[in-house]
Amino acid sequence: MLIGYMRVSSESDRQSTDLQRDALLCAGVDHRHLFEDHASGAKEDRPGLARALEFVKTGDVLIVWKLDRLGRSLPHLLSIVNSLKSKQVAFRSLTEGMDTTTASGEMLFQIFGALAQYERAMTQERVVAGLAAAKRRGRVGGRPVAIDTEKLAAIMAALRGGMSKAAACRNFNVKRTTLIDTLARTALIEN
Repeated sequence: MLIGYMRVSSESDRQSTDLQRDALLCAGVDHRHLFEDHASGAKEDRPGLARALEFVKTGDVLIVWKLDRLGRSLPHLLSIVNSLKSKQVAFRSLTEGMDTTTASGEMLFQIFGALAQYERAMTQERVVAGLAAAKRRGRVGGRPVAIDTEKLAAIMAALRGGMSKAAACRNFNVKRTTLIDTLARTALIEN
């Protein structure tokens, strides 16, 4: 069975799914098997897509007018198509001519997967390089230290002297969870 999904970016009357609907109906999708959303592709909450993904069964084909109607990004698109594949549901995009029921369509999908993996690796490299450059300039990323070194030394001395954690928190004006997390990290560093 052919299942169609359509999306426009706005809920206003200015955007319509008419073009997509016509293309999907021409491709053989029954009007009762059309699902649609009126929301930005960046939004995760797309009830029409969720209903379409729940509706499809083994042997079905999910069809979209254009790839960008389905996924927010290449990795998101690949995630959706992989989940369809695990259900043994094929995918077809009319504009790009991608059809996972054919060998060439499956190859194109594999190329997209490789490109997404490359994109993730490049992003990770840029993040690591940026952090290294910031570190060379003396900037340290991450969350600021909750308890400075002097205060921590005083707290640890008080705890070794028999003070309870609750009393140390009150005396040094430190939240209990912060103290416990800091002590756990300190223990890991010392071991």
